[in-house]
Amino acid sequence: MWFATFAQIIFKVQYYMQTVHSPAIWQQLPLIVKAYQLPDNKKAIVQSITSFGPFLAIWVTMYLTLGVSLWLTMGLALLNAFFLVRIFIIQHDCGHQSFTASRKANDLLGQFSSFMTFIPYKYWSKSHNFHHGHNGLLWEYRDIGDVDLLTVNEYKALDAWGRIKYRIYRSTPVMFFIGPIWYILVHSRLPLIKMSGWEHARKSLLRHNVILISIYAALVYFLGYEAFVYVQLPILVAFGMIAIWFFYVQHQHEATYKQWKEKWEYVKAAVEGSTFYNLPRVFHWLTGNIGYHHIHHLNPLVPSYQLPRCYEENPILEQVAQKITFFESLKCVFNNLWDEDQQKMISFREFSRRYVNQ
Repeated sequence: MWFATFAQIIFKVQYYMQTVHSPAIWQQLPLIVKAYQLPDNKKAIVQSITSFGPFLAIWVTMYLTLGVSLWLTMGLALLNAFFLVRIFIIQHDCGHQSFTASRKANDLLGQFSSFMTFIPYKYWSKSHNFHHGHNGLLWEYRDIGDVDLLTVNEYKALDAWGRIKYRIYRSTPVMFFIGPIWYILVHSRLPLIKMSGWEHARKSLLRHNVILISIYAALVYFLGYEAFVYVQLPILVAFGMIAIWFFYVQHQHEATYKQWKEKWEYVKAAVEGSTFYNLPRVFHWLTGNIGYHHIHHLNPLVPSYQLPRCYEENPILEQVAQKITFFESLKCVFNNLWDEDQQKMISFREFSRRYVNQ
């Protein structure tokens, strides 16, 4: 702890002597963030209470309102989806072993959360940690834990059917409506990653599926099918859409970072390849502060409840951030290809304008 604090003091002195874009400044960013990586069990307990408590209360209210108004039930489902996002962020932090100081507590809480989110704890965590180690890296495994992306040259090399499939995959209805439902209910049930070293994770996924099916079979048996179809399922669908949208915006912004292995740099990938989603404070709270994504990628051991303080106490993290507002983020739906010549994301329309018939 003292080392990280000392590094923070040294950094602030150097910051006023150098420009924001100095390589020396950027290389010290991980040391600044390191000062915030120690878990705080009291804050973890508070975040758990303010996530699981409202979620369960709203869930019961939804069930009780089924005979009153289906519209009211669906409105509550949208609200409760945000509390499921908070639960997922707890699961996410547990996968990084950053939520509490106890590995056992992290794993138990992460497993418990996964039966609400439908996202398998150990399998997803391994995939997500892989994403952290390879964020922005252009190579054959870039789709593990990330949205699949092609460069302009790779897209050019596809045949007609290949281009059609990619366009369908990157289309708004598939990416943000059909895709999240598929990801939550189907994709997350399948051990699709066949790389060496994933054997234990694949077994844990199968165990998760068995327990998950058992839990919801019991739910339907004791409370009726309405408890799943009209309560849990709408929450899951809305949760999936919110989660995929946030993840997409955090890495598919126009000025993101993509490089081949020989030029790839971790710090640049973390800061330039991730956004600071500049939202009203209430939405940061509802989404477990995951909008401070550039800080999270600088050091995934920083708990979600420490991210705002880290950002506020270190102005450099605001100045280097790829800040994006909600309305600015809407344009990200048109970011479909990585243009290596321009070093930015472009739309299919721009691809046609610049590269067709060349």
